[in-house]
Amino acid sequence: MATRSHISRRLFLTATAGAVVTGAGVAGYLSGVLPGVGGAEPKFKTFDSSARGKPVTYGWATPPDHEPDGLPVVLVLHGRGDDAHSAFDSLAAHEFLAQHVANGGAPVGIASVDGGETYWHPRADGDDPLAMISGELLPRLGEIGFDTGRLSLLGYSMGGFGALMLAREASNGRFGAPGQLVAAAASSPALFARASVTSAGSFDDAEDFERWGDLAADPDVGDLPLSVSCGADDPFRAETERYCKACDPAPAGSLGEGGHDHGYWRSLLPDQLVFLSERS
Repeated sequence: MATRSHISRRLFLTATAGAVVTGAGVAGYLSGVLPGVGGAEPKFKTFDSSARGKPVTYGWATPPDHEPDGLPVVLVLHGRGDDAHSAFDSLAAHEFLAQHVANGGAPVGIASVDGGETYWHPRADGDDPLAMISGELLPRLGEIGFDTGRLSLLGYSMGGFGALMLAREASNGRFGAPGQLVAAAASSPALFARASVTSAGSFDDAEDFERWGDLAADPDVGDLPLSVSCGADDPFRAETERYCKACDPAPAGSLGEGGHDHGYWRSLLPDQLVFLSERS
């Protein structure tokens, strides 16, 4: 989509895929406001991931007239059914980044990576996106020139869950180096109240959900800054509210109008980029 005047078939299928994206959600996606600033085109590479047992594509973008050298990096974790391209094709994150810097915001890089439908945690079949991010992706981003010692997360839907889960893991010394993760933002996090109501394939079993999925029962992220936002028409609204109430201190962000769609998630990006870049 980005600055194009038409909706591509790929983006339309992305917008309409999945049971949670209703007709209203599609309308929100199509009418979502895009910035009027063209961003530098993202770049993509693919590597054979030992941690995931398959080829994995990742992408990155910098603000116009910036190189990766020394920039902190915001890693976007995609939702279910999306991939490494979605941060740029569906969210236009590179355009919002260009607007952010043009408005005086601190420059950062944006990266994305294929997470499949794993809910961003190790699975019984050996697919381990956590190990892929820490042991394979971040070193590659470092080789490009990004400062991966100043990492922040921005996730939506399944990726919103992933951002909050990784924030908890990092704060408990189970992800990354100490102090490497500096902030996390979640849009419409796909949070479930119990194992029996999770979407099919999200977790291996009830024990897997108890370990990784029940974030409201154990939301401790220490002093890591969090921003959590969810729309009033989102099926995950109630559980997102429960999560926020369990956090101390309460996260930044908003629980306002919006649905579970890319248009709503795009509308959050300007404030989220400010929140994350100011803490990087």
